Amino acid sequence: MHSPDVVATKYKEQGRRLTPQRKLLFNLMHNNESHPTAEGLFEEASKRMPGISLRTVYQTLEELSEMGEIQLMHCDGGAVRFDPNVDEHHHAVCAETGELFDVYVDNIDSLRAQLPAGFEVQNVSIVFHGRVAKSAPRTARSARITTKSPARQQTVRAKSAKRTPRRTSRGSNT
Repeated sequence: MHSPDVVATKYKEQGRRLTPQRKLLFNLMHNNESHPTAEGLFEEASKRMPGISLRTVYQTLEELSEMGEIQLMHCDGGAVRFDPNVDEHHHAVCAETGELFDVYVDNIDSLRAQLPAGFEVQNVSIVFHGRVAKSAPRTARSARITTKSPARQQTVRAKSAKRTPRRTSRGSNT
């Protein structure tokens, strides 16, 4: 997802109504690695701006998706998650905690699948299911599972020096 200011400019250029509520949502989604649900995002937004409606959250997320600023992620039949990382990537899910991680897969183009005759692949989405070792330190657990694309490695290194990685669990979606 582009910076909140760039998204706001694109939003207005497309004739969409820019409100303080939407600006808040742009800020909450920018660089958000937690893969929040709409309800989780609504809960966080409500703390900062009481009175924001769940409808505004859903509508804004839908519009951001239409604009290509975020991706919708359907995982294991649970609530739809929203991902501002629009780089080509996949996900790992901890079966025990429900935590989600961005994963980059090398040589995805060399993947060969035996598909039914006439089946046309439109999108490939890989979700790794497993468990994160409990004995691994919190930051090491995340770093071991999450691999950043070469384009993002430099940015991520700079950010990781400032904060610890954000993680998502079933009980806390923000």
